[in-house]
Amino acid sequence: MNQTLLTRLFKSIEGNKEEPLVRIAYSIIEDERKKGHLKLADRLDTILEGNLAKVIEPNRSQVLKLTKSKNDTFSIPADRRYKLPLATHIENDFLRHDMVLAAPVEEKVLRIEKEYIARERLAHHGLRPRQKILLYGSSGCGKSMTAERIAWDLGLPFYKVRFDTIISSYLGESASNLNKLFESIENYPCVLLLDEFDIIGQQRDSKSNDIGEIHRIVNIVLGLLEEYKGQGILIATTNLEGSLDKALFRRFDEIIELPRPNEDEIIDLLKITFSALKLNKEINLNKCASKMQGLSYALVVKIANDAAKKSIINSSKEISVNDLDKALEENLAFNK
Repeated sequence: MNQTLLTRLFKSIEGNKEEPLVRIAYSIIEDERKKGHLKLADRLDTILEGNLAKVIEPNRSQVLKLTKSKNDTFSIPADRRYKLPLATHIENDFLRHDMVLAAPVEEKVLRIEKEYIARERLAHHGLRPRQKILLYGSSGCGKSMTAERIAWDLGLPFYKVRFDTIISSYLGESASNLNKLFESIENYPCVLLLDEFDIIGQQRDSKSNDIGEIHRIVNIVLGLLEEYKGQGILIATTNLEGSLDKALFRRFDEIIELPRPNEDEIIDLLKITFSALKLNKEINLNKCASKMQGLSYALVVKIANDAAKKSIINSSKEISVNDLDKALEENLAFNK
């Protein structure tokens, strides 16, 4: 059974640890560990523990039902002037979650998920889970996808902030929009993505004609992050770590760098992307990964998809060496 099917199966399992189905689930996790599929085993374990926590912690279960009940739908706030939504909702079925991450990053992401699942227990000891996360790294290395994966694993609704609506040319309206959005999610469990966070988190000493407005917006963001004690998870991403105001960094509970993939991770990524297709026996994924060293996750996937599409269009039964070499050559030339 492939990873996606296993993950979906585990998301449907509920009960307690003594029930036969749950015991079988734990045995599957153990088998995956023995096979060396450690990342998959950790993910399945996180999902299963989260489902069991819904039974152990009834209050948490009631909160999560807000995302499933048509009568309790969350109303996305809108800006006052044009009535445009301040965030966009992405349905759970469209969240990207099947991904390859560097081992240290995977470990930190799993820790975020496990702490969120155990937040009721942490609260009994005066502790809070990591809820304000900053992801940084070069473009195409999976920052936004990691945020979607966290929402998917935890079964939380996913919202992406619309900075084109948030930022207003009218004095004070940007701050008002930010306040309205944060107030609306205070008691609503969700993952809120602030993609390209440097748009509103620029250094206050940056040279700009709008320096006064930048000061006001950054100060508002500092206060909102400092005071946020809601039920969800805030995830900010940036390609330009150095452009963020230094005071913002200590407002985050976790700061994670997403590096470009190494050769082993590129091989894993190619295997996942090619999982539904047959490869010619002459294709050496180790050599391919060596040629792709230094590329982003997104570009590796694009190269693999380009090769796959070429094979399908030509009605070939397998992806040829030429298909892959041509896709690699074209993309490397374009991204020089």
